[in-house]
Amino acid sequence: MRILQVIPVFSDPFGGPVTVVRSISKELAKRHEVVVYTTTALDPKHDFSPGEEEVDGYRVVCFPRTFRQLCYTGVFGTLSLSLDMMKALKENLKDFDIVHCHSWQQFPDVVVCHYATKYVVPYVLQTHGSIPRIGKKFRKITYDVIFGHRVLNSASKVIALSQVEVEQYRQMGVPEEKIAIIPNGIDLSEYADLPPKGCFKKKFGIKEDERIVLYLARIHKIKGVDILVRAFANVIKKLDDVRLVVVGPDDGYLGELETLIKALKMENNVLIAGPLYGRDKLEAYVDADVYVLPSRYEIFGMTVLESVACGTPVILTGNCGIAEYFRDKTGLVVKTDSPSNLQGTLLEMLINREKQKDFRESCKPVIQKFSISETVSKLEKVYEKVVTQSL
Repeated sequence: MRILQVIPVFSDPFGGPVTVVRSISKELAKRHEVVVYTTTALDPKHDFSPGEEEVDGYRVVCFPRTFRQLCYTGVFGTLSLSLDMMKALKENLKDFDIVHCHSWQQFPDVVVCHYATKYVVPYVLQTHGSIPRIGKKFRKITYDVIFGHRVLNSASKVIALSQVEVEQYRQMGVPEEKIAIIPNGIDLSEYADLPPKGCFKKKFGIKEDERIVLYLARIHKIKGVDILVRAFANVIKKLDDVRLVVVGPDDGYLGELETLIKALKMENNVLIAGPLYGRDKLEAYVDADVYVLPSRYEIFGMTVLESVACGTPVILTGNCGIAEYFRDKTGLVVKTDSPSNLQGTLLEMLINREKQKDFRESCKPVIQKFSISETVSKLEKVYEKVVTQSL
């Protein structure tokens, strides 16, 4: 098959969807011809210039965003408006067997919907948790009325990562038979050669015997990092050899987070390390005693899989979609997002070395269920079915 993956942003700070597209494209490219269309948003490598390159066996085509100066102001930023991409989709979409869109409320989705319908090319839609109208509700409701429902209804299939997302699709009127549940996968080969312990601590001047509580995600209020900071403030009253490490790009909340840390007089107990990628990120996971994802809302949580693949214990809230796969298995799921509840669970994991050991043993069979090869095999079946139905 000739498969087109479309994602508005293909740069690391965009988070989970980028990781997903990269991993499935790499695996799909072993079996099919794969092309990724994206824009140069957030990508300093291309700096708003069109670019094309071969990556892990698939082709990535980056298109410059139109009105790029206005993109910086946010006027068109969330739409990823690119007339060059629109032209390419108009000319080339009919040459693909199937299109897989990895967003919903952005310009490329509307264009794919239009030309896929025109050329009778099936497309699969994966919203990555973007259906709920969290923030900017007026704009989202307006988009839904004008474009959103049409983009959803015209898709041959929609991909849900969890039961939480299945329910979101249902509430938007998507028929049950159009929903396929396929959790994200992880390329386990990338975790076969982990960095040795101590690399991260050495780089950031952390003592060898100091324990690390790791937060690794965008610094945004919805991610619940403030909940973790408040819980940690009580943890350090009972443990004096533990450091909270915050890793991730600022998504508009860093200033408030720093103010909170200062108000709690925790400047010496919290390290804000900024965004880390590749092997640097793995070093953080390896040196951490526990990884915490305290999200108020998270449709899945790829970082949970990354932490588990590194053998690092996980604590997450029940608000994370991936919790349904890990409850009572390898991670500790906090029922609420209150600091007091998280504090008790965090202390238990830090103090109880046996619990950490049990985690590392129990996580081995669980992580195999999320291998990228299994995820892509499920995707292939969806692709084949919708392509056959379109003939």
